[in-house]
Amino acid sequence: MKLIIAVIKPFKLEEVREALTSIGIQGLMVSEVKGYGRQAGHTEIYRGAEYVVNFVPKVKLELVIADADVEKAVETISSTAKTGKIGDGKIFVLDVDQAMRVRTGETGDEAI
Repeated sequence: MKLIIAVIKPFKLEEVREALTSIGIQGLMVSEVKGYGRQAGHTEIYRGAEYVVNFVPKVKLELVIADADVEKAVETISSTAKTGKIGDGKIFVLDVDQAMRVRTGETGDEAI
């Protein structure tokens, strides 16, 4: 099993969710996060006053999936979330040692 953590632009969330559902990915956790990478924030003007936005709003997706589905899921997230502009996000893939469905006690791939 693998844990995929993807940080994407907020307006791409629904499109990415639909794409993942279409390839058979069932579970997904979503968090609103703020951060910065190479873009290091930006300057905006609000009501005539200029201010610096140091942390850019993003959405973090977390999904635990079977090893066989990892390549397909990463490619789907990447191609769907891509705008071609700075700040499109990052995708991380980590190993998951164990998973358990609390309701039934199922473990491993059956739990996901």
